[in-house]
Amino acid sequence: MAVQLLVETADLLKCRFALSPLWETVAAVRTLADPRRQAYHLPWLRKLRPELDEKQLSPLLTLLPRTGYTPDFLTPPPTGPLSEIEDELARVADTPLAHVREELRRCLHGPERKTPPRPEVADRLLADPARTLAQLVTLIRTCWNWLIAPQWPQLRDLLDADIAVRSRQLAEGGLHRMLTELHPTITWHELGALHIAAPHRTRHPLGGQGLLLLPSAFVWPTLTVVVEAPWQPTLIYPARGVGDLWQSSPHPSASQSLQRLIGRTRARVLTSLHKPVSTSTLARNLSLSPATVSGHLTALRDADLVTRYRVGRTVYYAPTALGTALTSPPPTEQPIPPEDGI
Repeated sequence: MAVQLLVETADLLKCRFALSPLWETVAAVRTLADPRRQAYHLPWLRKLRPELDEKQLSPLLTLLPRTGYTPDFLTPPPTGPLSEIEDELARVADTPLAHVREELRRCLHGPERKTPPRPEVADRLLADPARTLAQLVTLIRTCWNWLIAPQWPQLRDLLDADIAVRSRQLAEGGLHRMLTELHPTITWHELGALHIAAPHRTRHPLGGQGLLLLPSAFVWPTLTVVVEAPWQPTLIYPARGVGDLWQSSPHPSASQSLQRLIGRTRARVLTSLHKPVSTSTLARNLSLSPATVSGHLTALRDADLVTRYRVGRTVYYAPTALGTALTSPPPTEQPIPPEDGI
């Protein structure tokens, strides 16, 4: 079985990427509730567990079941490439109350839900949708400040880097390659349908709205598809490199010979370009000023060791073939086997 997204020419012209602080916040709360599914977040979770107040989060956790429907109004797809959290929360707060009531009822009492919520919690959430909506907005804001805001520069670097890689895939191999490499469950059928393996069967025409692609640090190992009206169809997929997100790593070291050739700091900059990265991210990773990093990148680019390209408003840097060769470890020499009889 699969979710089938029927794609027309107009949809191809409206495919776009975006980042959503709101989605990451709500998905992080889900990870808190079920940490066994995503062991790579354990270093982050260990820091938070002593402060976790599950009773305070109960209204939000009740609406994030392990199986079943999650209200879409909690995470409306962003309208731009990068929304501010307060702008996204304002959209949640403006959700029509009839819509809130309908989605609450489906989440709490719908047939998709395998484990029913506690009756007193469900009754309280349904009794006053306006009060529930205001409470949820406050809780999500608290979770943003607690869970995501302190880590947002690190998380945004990860998500930006993923979009940069996907953009290169699009440029080098076209939309087919980019879409099918988002996740192993995605396949493209020549008749104009994007197939996503799922436990249920759905056919949904994009209808000229296009497809919004949203990388996430908290959705692995699955992905999420949103096709409910009135939202733009959205595909939330795992960002690349998320397994190393919380791993503490020392500043990259460069070989002594490379340092003698181009200088110690410039060698560190070149060695750090193991994936596409922006000036601000590189400066943050190396504890250097953006102006210093920019100067070294310019020198490396003039020497044909670094190339750059733009994705939206951000410029990314990557090593050229020569730059990669200079930072790669020398090959290990293999002993020459003796000739027969010697």
